[in-house]
Amino acid sequence: MPKKRILSGMRPTGKMHLGNYLGALENWIALQDEYQNYHLIADYHVLTTNLSTDEIYSNTIEMVTDWLAAGLDPQKSPIFRQSQIKEHTELFLIFSMLITKARLERNPTLKEQVRDLNIENLIYGHLGYPVLQAADILLYKGEVVPVGEDQLPHIEITRELARKFNSQYCQDAPIFPEPEAKMTNFARLPGLDGQRMSKSVGNTILLSDSPDIVIQKLKKAVTDPQKMRKNDPGRPEVCLVFTYHKKFNPSEVPEIDTNCRSGVLGCVDCKMKCASKINEMLAPILEKRKSYENNVNKVVDIINDGEAKAKEIAESTMIEVHQKMKIG
Repeated sequence: MPKKRILSGMRPTGKMHLGNYLGALENWIALQDEYQNYHLIADYHVLTTNLSTDEIYSNTIEMVTDWLAAGLDPQKSPIFRQSQIKEHTELFLIFSMLITKARLERNPTLKEQVRDLNIENLIYGHLGYPVLQAADILLYKGEVVPVGEDQLPHIEITRELARKFNSQYCQDAPIFPEPEAKMTNFARLPGLDGQRMSKSVGNTILLSDSPDIVIQKLKKAVTDPQKMRKNDPGRPEVCLVFTYHKKFNPSEVPEIDTNCRSGVLGCVDCKMKCASKINEMLAPILEKRKSYENNVNKVVDIINDGEAKAKEIAESTMIEVHQKMKIG
């Protein structure tokens, strides 16, 4: 039986942080032997919230460097830029004829973004973000999409558009699958201040951070506000650092839980234990990253190769679309 195809991607925002790794990248790497993976650098999607293109290319190189250093294999998982495959925008245009403004305005993810970003005048591109995302997925006939919970409404819109196109133009045999969402295994990792992890806020640990920087950042992490001194009893369930331990130091979690509650373990020592485990995890990534930093042309070649592979599939899909629609 052929492997199911995955299409997933990220907007190029530069260096990856631990939240990016746990929320998506770790899952991509784990799935690349089980599925046929394609990974999108969503550079057009950047424009929905920032019209400046000055840093898109440099951010793309930094992001892909982290993908490769973390273990994404370009032979198994081609990597390509959305903007370099014109078929993305063509299919986006076609899909935009199949969905109403009212349906897009009901998108709960959009409502959350408008509120969080304090957007007063919503641009058409932001409203149509999930339509372009549907085109990204269905252009490669993606059958599985690894996502966090906040992206589930977008996958449902993708499924609706696949059904609508198939119903309208493919009476004999559908060409688009209705992709399934594959949820990430780990809940969203909070930032060092307990809020949503974001580089713009400065509450992140980057995959490229040195051991010393990780230690310095963990020292500033928020903990249980009621545990002021080492001997004070703590509440691990409200402690950010304990959340990090559950991911990066699971074998010691029961002991840390007990010793925190009893006051035996102080916050400074707890943070140092956590920093040590994070640095153990990051060590091979940092080593591999240096090799790509010293050979940026290799990263560029990997992207170019991925684009050639993606282009072949995209062109084939659009030939089918034109035939079904009897246009072109």
